[in-house]
Amino acid sequence: MTRRRLYLAFLFASVFLFTGSVFLRKFFENIPPLEVLETYEPSLTTRVYDVHGEVIAELFTERRALIPLSHIPLHLQNAVLATEDTDFYEHWGISLKGALRAAVRNFLAGRVVQGGSTITMQLSRIMFLSQERTILRKLREQFLALQLERNFSKKEIMQMYLNQVYFGHGAYGVQSASRIYFGKEVEELRLAECATLAALVKAPAHYSPFNHPEKARGRRDVVLARMREEGYLTAFEESQAGTESIPMDRPSLVGAQALYFVEAVRQELEPKYGFDAIWQGGLKIYTTLDLGMQKKAEEVLEKHLKLYDALREKELQEELEENPGLYEVEGSTVAFSTAPIQGALVTIEVRSGAVRAMVGGRSFETSQFNRATQALRQPGSTFKPFVWAAALEDGYIPSTAIEDRPLAYYNDGKDWRLLEDATDYYTIRLATSPFPPEMVWVPNNFDGKFLGTVTLRRALELSRNLVSIRLTERVGPSAVVQMARKAGIQGSIRPVLSIALGTTVVPLVELVSAFGTFANSGIRADPYKVVRVVNSEGKVLEEHVPIESEVLSPQTTYILVNMMKGVVERGTGRGARWLNRPLAGKTGTTQDHRDLWFVGFTPDIVTGAWMGYDDFSPLSRKRWTGGAKVVPMWAEYMRHVLKDSPVRDFPVPEGIVFAKIDAETGALALPGCPQVLLEAYRRGEEPTQFCPVDHTGPAPKEQPEEEPVPAPAEG
Repeated sequence: MTRRRLYLAFLFASVFLFTGSVFLRKFFENIPPLEVLETYEPSLTTRVYDVHGEVIAELFTERRALIPLSHIPLHLQNAVLATEDTDFYEHWGISLKGALRAAVRNFLAGRVVQGGSTITMQLSRIMFLSQERTILRKLREQFLALQLERNFSKKEIMQMYLNQVYFGHGAYGVQSASRIYFGKEVEELRLAECATLAALVKAPAHYSPFNHPEKARGRRDVVLARMREEGYLTAFEESQAGTESIPMDRPSLVGAQALYFVEAVRQELEPKYGFDAIWQGGLKIYTTLDLGMQKKAEEVLEKHLKLYDALREKELQEELEENPGLYEVEGSTVAFSTAPIQGALVTIEVRSGAVRAMVGGRSFETSQFNRATQALRQPGSTFKPFVWAAALEDGYIPSTAIEDRPLAYYNDGKDWRLLEDATDYYTIRLATSPFPPEMVWVPNNFDGKFLGTVTLRRALELSRNLVSIRLTERVGPSAVVQMARKAGIQGSIRPVLSIALGTTVVPLVELVSAFGTFANSGIRADPYKVVRVVNSEGKVLEEHVPIESEVLSPQTTYILVNMMKGVVERGTGRGARWLNRPLAGKTGTTQDHRDLWFVGFTPDIVTGAWMGYDDFSPLSRKRWTGGAKVVPMWAEYMRHVLKDSPVRDFPVPEGIVFAKIDAETGALALPGCPQVLLEAYRRGEEPTQFCPVDHTGPAPKEQPEEEPVPAPAEG
């Protein structure tokens, strides 16, 4: 009998030890070691700054900011103590008195009005445990609370708690909550505002002042009453705070600015540092953006695109009235509709390559597609400066005479060949009649007219397509491609004749950067957006090192820029003349008016703007052009950008000389020449012959715009 009892006792002990070990193993398997508690780093908010140090965006999975307890108002600390844990500074992590008091209060109220968890227990749950409601989780919570109390002071625990607790609407910690609900720093909160935040701890969604203002007010008043009961307030202070209103409108927050730019920065940095570092690491990202320029760019772009939307709608209505069947489907007239016209704008600092403004579309919330960096569109005549630059490198000068006359090409199965001696349309029709239409390319000018013999300068100012084609044929398409590459165009460009008309595709930011090379005396400064990245501990992870390279001679670029100044002074970009300062640029309009461009610059700043439809629909049947529609938008924006900048001309490099020439012939001017220009040349290339033309007759009418013409098939 004694032996039997011994066996039973042994069996019971074995079962007890086995069950206990299983329980303990289960209990400890998800509890972090003490080292984790001591080195715990919460998810932090990454901030993106503009060039002046102003926050333009916050990146976070949990909106959070860590601040010391000394910066948190005493009213807020007391409000949390009064409602969450009145014995916080007396217990050692677990409060039997608090749990019993909560049970009595809940019983008397007939509902849960007070929780039994201490602040330390809540912190352990927030930091390390799930929100499941089980006895095992509660035991783990108490164990971790004891660990926290053993290793951290009460002030440290309170500081961690107030920086960790969730307040709703993505706000973790009192600093983020203060910004979201009141639009201010936590140190600036008044008593009523502190009570409002403390009221949210119990149930952030239920007591949100944005969603349930009356419930939020009622809960705030409960918090104030508890503070008075605990001796933190007088009755008068409670009464006064209770009269204040509840915040029902969300304040304007950082993060809603320059979203296309911020997204471009994120796409650049996330592959380097990883998702966690960008979204949870508390980085400080200092960028090149000038928020003042950015806001003006967004404002002006939206203003003009709205005007063009209205104009386009009016044109469509007129078309419908003139041709009622234009929008008829299966015998039924339907109301026409069109997507909003889109646009993009980029500003880059010439010498450094710093991107100062970037607008990728009208609404980032509607479309995250960045038309400044991702859209590949045909630049049209905006590409012509690369053709002219290649010609200048090949020995041409601004006063070189070149033919603006009809020409035609045929395809011999391998390449496009010029039809010799086909200099008028009658001859062209005869010469091309044996060929199928797809084997013939007959380009034209915008106005369908020809100026005859013109100077290189005049042809650029008036954007003559046929001159651009002749130049490309003479210097070779490969030379034009090489010039574009040197300047900064990185995408694929086929060396075919049609590039003379800008039929290749480029993103706006590359085109703007390439024009910056011209403005920078032939020195290419690669565009960049990020100045410096600093981690949460203050260590610099990366800092921008300027990448510059001299790709063109300063003489070539100065002569080109001097010619491009004429585009603004007398040509297709003359809508910007009223800015009254040295400007250079080029307009562009593509086939069927699908893309309108203008890229212009000063010696310091280059800005490009584009407008068009995302689906490549024509903008208008009424010959909208870059000069007519984009230049006014560009000029209005640049007036703001340049208002405090000194008027400065492009620096003249060594080896450049000037000569007064007749604008029509490019020869040295005589007293009778009606239009005299001060032209720039490389020393030794200036003209020596005087003007041979009698200018007493009427001057030919000029049509300063570009012609978007169909390109030949490439091959």
